[in-house]
Amino acid sequence: MAATDADYVSRPLLSAGVIERRDYQVDLAERALSGNTLVCLPTGLGKTAVSLLVTAERLADDAGGKSLLLAPTKPLVEQHATFYRDALDIPDDEIVVFTGEVRPDDRAELWESARVVIATPQVVENDLVGGRVSLRDVVHCTFDECHRATGDYAYTYIAERYLADAADPLVTGMSASPGGNEEDIRQVCENLGITSVEVKTEDDDDVAAFTHDTDVEWERIDLPDEIIEIRDKLNEVIQERLEALKELGVTNTTQPDVSQKDLNRMRAQLRKLIDNDQSEGYEGMSAHAEVMKLRRAVELVETQSVESVRRYFERQRNAARSSGASKASQRLVSEPRVKEAMRRVEEYDDLHPKFRRVRMLLAETLGIEGGDRVIVFTESRDTAEALTEFLGNHFETERFVGQGDKDGSDGMTQTEQKDRLDAFSAGEFEVLVSTSVAEEGLDVPEVDLVLFFEPVPTAIRSVQRKGRTGRQDEGRVVVLMAEDTRDEAYFWISRRREKEMEQELRDLKGVADEVEEELDDSQQALTDFDSGGDTGDADDASDEAEREGESEGQAALSGFEPPDPDEQDVEAKETPDDPHHDDAETVEVVVDQRELDSHIARDLSKRDAVETRLETLAVGDYVLSDRVAVERKSIEDFLDTLLGGDRSVFEQATDLVRHYDRPVYVIEGDDLYGARNVHPNAIRGALASLAVDYGVSVLRTEDESDTADLLETIAGREQLSRDREVSAHGEKSAKTLDEQQEYVVESIADIGPVTARALLEHFGTVEEVMTAREDDLLAVSGVGEVTAERVREVVGSQYDP
Repeated sequence: MAATDADYVSRPLLSAGVIERRDYQVDLAERALSGNTLVCLPTGLGKTAVSLLVTAERLADDAGGKSLLLAPTKPLVEQHATFYRDALDIPDDEIVVFTGEVRPDDRAELWESARVVIATPQVVENDLVGGRVSLRDVVHCTFDECHRATGDYAYTYIAERYLADAADPLVTGMSASPGGNEEDIRQVCENLGITSVEVKTEDDDDVAAFTHDTDVEWERIDLPDEIIEIRDKLNEVIQERLEALKELGVTNTTQPDVSQKDLNRMRAQLRKLIDNDQSEGYEGMSAHAEVMKLRRAVELVETQSVESVRRYFERQRNAARSSGASKASQRLVSEPRVKEAMRRVEEYDDLHPKFRRVRMLLAETLGIEGGDRVIVFTESRDTAEALTEFLGNHFETERFVGQGDKDGSDGMTQTEQKDRLDAFSAGEFEVLVSTSVAEEGLDVPEVDLVLFFEPVPTAIRSVQRKGRTGRQDEGRVVVLMAEDTRDEAYFWISRRREKEMEQELRDLKGVADEVEEELDDSQQALTDFDSGGDTGDADDASDEAEREGESEGQAALSGFEPPDPDEQDVEAKETPDDPHHDDAETVEVVVDQRELDSHIARDLSKRDAVETRLETLAVGDYVLSDRVAVERKSIEDFLDTLLGGDRSVFEQATDLVRHYDRPVYVIEGDDLYGARNVHPNAIRGALASLAVDYGVSVLRTEDESDTADLLETIAGREQLSRDREVSAHGEKSAKTLDEQQEYVVESIADIGPVTARALLEHFGTVEEVMTAREDDLLAVSGVGEVTAERVREVVGSQYDP
């Protein structure tokens, strides 16, 4: 029967005949419009359609509003963009994609004209910290695969900013598997500001009509003796290394199948030995590294393929030959039993039995049963490549992997990923061999078989993978499991966790009202700590004033104002020094891009009195005015640079002093003198040199939060009390001709800016400075014999690389 208009949803801003009417989707959208909502719906049943219905309604009600949809991967972002452009009656150029491939300046411009922005969260996080975009006009923010909203993941920060900055916020979280237990789900909701939970399961009548059974078949695979012998050789070495670790007292087990949790515990114990300056800790850490590498090799040979372990060993050999190779890598490849295992791997010319079973299952599905498409999932990129090559001899096969890895394996660009999925959907090939990149939320076309090359121990990933089949017709899922290997352990973990997940979803559906009530209580409790309300009496206010040092006869610490040598006669300004003051103006902090690894930039960006701007700074980590730049170091980083890291403490100090009149070095953390085996006098000498020889102010902070407070305070004093502008120096671009000439001269023999200007004023051009004789150089004020000799040495010496 042909579809009619009644079979599709009709709403303002929706393209006609695109969104199929499913009552459960319409119902979920209506509920999501009433408040911040978690939409929990099985994979393949249209979570994105629910979000789109909410977006269309919100944009139609607010002509000037924007919608923001966040998704964790670039392919998923592209998929959503395609769907939104098809389904929304909005010009395509007003539905924009933000990924790392779009330049920051371009994103800032696109944001202004866009009505729908679909982005990866890291990009939006960077743009918010950098002050390039504002969430004020965003009327709907969707967090796809919202189970990721835990810990430091960008979703948590973006949600906090959105709820604080938007004029009329509305959050929709979407996931087929929001967490492993009720507490995890509650945490996700709290992190996203969600107060309503809507759950649909395949047992619901309005959903059941759109679902089909997905059978899961577990197939046990026997390993041949040759593979078992390779494994056993490697396990012997693992056991020996564990015995050495046992002698150090960091473990009680020497079994090769030791759990990852136990290995993590061993590492923590070894770290304590190292922190206590016990040399055994370093020896143990090296043995621990060998165990980790060998366990990976065992896992590959047992559960993946001999080819994958061959490639792994090849990378280990290359690593051992490289400059700066670790002792663990060198010892690993020279161990006789490991070398014997490598030799047997090279000589093994048969297939891993899983390969044969994959070929047979594909022949049954695509040949005998007349199927059209199959997806094969594997955890290893090496195995994905080997499978693609092997299956390509029998079927039309293509691989689908991420964008690259640290081992240099060839990846796929975002465009290549999209083209590959489009071709698979169009039936241009039969088999897609994929790593985990395709498992989370991607709308991979309907397939007849999903084949797991190995069990997946994580319930979320397993549920999402199974969601690739069984959408329109009954589907089939097969999981291959190598007998008496880690596969079996993963099998039982997977079974247990999936059952727990299914039960949690049912339980969540049953107690959704209770969860919502708890979330409401939690959100309400936060207001109890709002310092802006009038919650105390006069006595309380007096007590608070005394605690702040503002009782009668005692000036507040924030009022301390030492005289500026250049401004002795200038009266103190009336603008309060404390940037937290209710009437304080906004200050700006320029942040180096590389500082995004810490929480400081995010912390500052959430403060009402601070505006952050991201730049790639040539000098310093933070710029607080035209004369103050800050280099931040954790204690570990400070000691690393002191001991000869990539750039020494004093090289960085030289750059700071050259470009800023008031350079600051912040050392963050506790126990500066006990953190490493460095003599305290060496550390004191470095601190003294920074302060006395270089004129750098050295300040200490307890942690990142303390550092953020300090930066805000300094910025307030500079910009508000002294009315100084914020200006980042030292960049190689956007210099005037005079600045470029000074920069060239300054680069000779570490000449400072004052001397560089004196040389240029004396000789007139850079060319004349470069060709000047030593006697002529000595005639310039500020140039001594050492500097003159060094200039001639640098300019006149033969280049000999």
